[in-house]
Amino acid sequence: MALIYIVEDDEGIREIEEFALKNAGHKVVGFENAKNFYKQLEAVIPDLVLLDVMLPDENGNEIVRKLRSNLDTKRLPVIMVTAKTTELDLIKGLDGGADDYIKKPFSVMELISRVKALLRRTESIESKFLKLDEITLNDEKHEVSIDGRHVDLTYKEYELLRYLMANKGIVLSRDSIMERIWGVTYEGESRTLDMHIKTLRHKLGDAGNRIRTVRNVGYVIE
Repeated sequence: MALIYIVEDDEGIREIEEFALKNAGHKVVGFENAKNFYKQLEAVIPDLVLLDVMLPDENGNEIVRKLRSNLDTKRLPVIMVTAKTTELDLIKGLDGGADDYIKKPFSVMELISRVKALLRRTESIESKFLKLDEITLNDEKHEVSIDGRHVDLTYKEYELLRYLMANKGIVLSRDSIMERIWGVTYEGESRTLDMHIKTLRHKLGDAGNRIRTVRNVGYVIE
């Protein structure tokens, strides 16, 4: 069971979110403005925040920037909830540090699914030391090695491998990878991701064969 804070000034929407997440087994606390949210955050840091973009006292994007600049909340998972649907608005939120976003109106099932996915993802990524047989990833030193041999990766290749290893055995969709690593969804544009997978496999040598392509879906490391 996770502790989730909902920051939403629309009482009707907030009640729907609270009801859905409580029924999914989570403990939920709702706030109608940023002021009350900050006050409670000083007492208890939650496992995840569901944050509306348009609040009466502060913009959600600014709240995320403050969370990311604070050592205690730097890695706090945040899902933005927004009525703004332009690609620029969505990219702005993700670039500011949000982990995911949900567009209004949304279904209860979508909400629960996004929360579940982010909690699972961040729980895995919290590990600073990931190992898959011969592949070792040390996140504190930002290093990757194969059987003790250092592997020189670019920043994006490293982040891609870390995301795959943190979710080993789980098929990750192209969209989820693009959102996590590049901060955007490339609809119909797969060349950037495919090229990075290709170079990553090459640098990993025989271990690169662990990264498997799942046709019409995405990639998985096994």
